[in-house]
Amino acid sequence: MRIDWWTLGFQTINVLVLVWLLSRFLFKPVAKIMADRQQAANALIQDASVARDTAERDRKHAADEVAALDTLRLQRLGEVSAEAERLRASLLATARTEADALRASAEQDVEIMRKNASRVEAARATEFALDVASRLLARFPSHTLVEGFITPLADAVRALPDEDRLQLGRGAEPLHLIVSRPLSEDELKQCEVALAAASGHELRLQTEVDPKLIAGLELVAPHVIVRNSLRHDLDTLKADLLLDDDERDA
Repeated sequence: MRIDWWTLGFQTINVLVLVWLLSRFLFKPVAKIMADRQQAANALIQDASVARDTAERDRKHAADEVAALDTLRLQRLGEVSAEAERLRASLLATARTEADALRASAEQDVEIMRKNASRVEAARATEFALDVASRLLARFPSHTLVEGFITPLADAVRALPDEDRLQLGRGAEPLHLIVSRPLSEDELKQCEVALAAASGHELRLQTEVDPKLIAGLELVAPHVIVRNSLRHDLDTLKADLLLDDDERDA
């Protein structure tokens, strides 16, 4: 086979020119395009990675916020439950205190009513005794409603402290002698004599009629009162009955 070196040279030159042309006008643009696309792909991958990281951070942040909200909700529920329990306990304590106060008040009211009833009964008993005494004494001679009380009244005056006894009748006004009925002159004289002997000096007496005494006498001075009447005895008995009832309650 015969080789034509000129033809081979021209063909080599053609190949070199073709390679140069392809390298200049085809390979470089294609390589540049591929490089640009690779760069764009890398940028997209990087952006996707950044977006993924951002999304992961956002997801984690959202999860942390949800967990924090759950914790806060549980804390709030615990606080509300504790407050409700405290309020319930407070209401129960208040209700119990009010109930105890109401019960104590009711017991006190009942006790007051019972004591008032006792006093009413004592007052009724006293009034009944007064009525009975009045009816019984009405059958006695009228002089017994006075004469039998003169000496005890004088004894009561004699038993006064010396200072009080000596001051009786020393004022300008006469002493008041309270009687259950008008006195006769003889009865008044007996009273004056007996009281003068008991006090140690003369006494000026002014009589006043009070049928409520039923029987007896009462001597009233500015600084002292000497009682010797059936009404006073019944009032004393009534007070003693009420005092005994109060002492039993205590």
